[in-house]
Amino acid sequence: MSIEVKNLIKTFDDKRVIDEVSFKVNDSETLAVVGFSGSGKSTILKLICGLLKPDSGEIMTTEGDIAMVFQYSALFDSLNVADNISFALRERKDLRKKYNEDELKEIVRQKLELVGLKGIENKFPSELSGGMQKRVSFARAIVTEPNTILYDEPTAGLDPISSTLIEDYIVRLKEETKAASIVVTHQMSTITRTADRVIMLYDGKIVFEGTPEEMLRQENEYTKQFVTASLEGPMKMIA
Repeated sequence: MSIEVKNLIKTFDDKRVIDEVSFKVNDSETLAVVGFSGSGKSTILKLICGLLKPDSGEIMTTEGDIAMVFQYSALFDSLNVADNISFALRERKDLRKKYNEDELKEIVRQKLELVGLKGIENKFPSELSGGMQKRVSFARAIVTEPNTILYDEPTAGLDPISSTLIEDYIVRLKEETKAASIVVTHQMSTITRTADRVIMLYDGKIVFEGTPEEMLRQENEYTKQFVTASLEGPMKMIA
């Protein structure tokens, strides 16, 4: 077990955004969290990584680092690629004296190579495409050797080819790091290409849990509406 969530509840302004949610994610497993906008997907990630505190419930994780890949990369514009990737190793109290400069350079090189990027250490985020920025954010996320990786809409704003590339690297990082991964997405290709299991949220509750293949069978009224992108069904969009 790397992540276990039990009876999680989170409320904003009297609206229960997460309502008694429970699930597990094992090491080397990827869980996709899906649902319409406003269903509580990103809130789940923020609760797990500690950006938000739950009103009640339990979040249990295997001892070790939790890495977060944000929706739009969230790189530091004023830092070059090398400094973005090595930021945690330089700034965290438990890591800042662990590596010398040569070791930091080698770690950055290795992480960039792992995400298919070489020789861009001195470039700044503004000089990179959206897909390259996303891959740099992946390298930054894994620099502390996390046992849990959280991805918030990893293909948001990318063209189909770049999205496929990012999906391939999500799979590769799972295989390389053996980390438990949670991918928040609404994109069917991301679900089918990266996920071992899927949970669907609606109105703060889990309305489906199963494999991507089971989701695609549309045997559940919620999955049928989601897969077909239908306006007709139990899930109502808020304008």
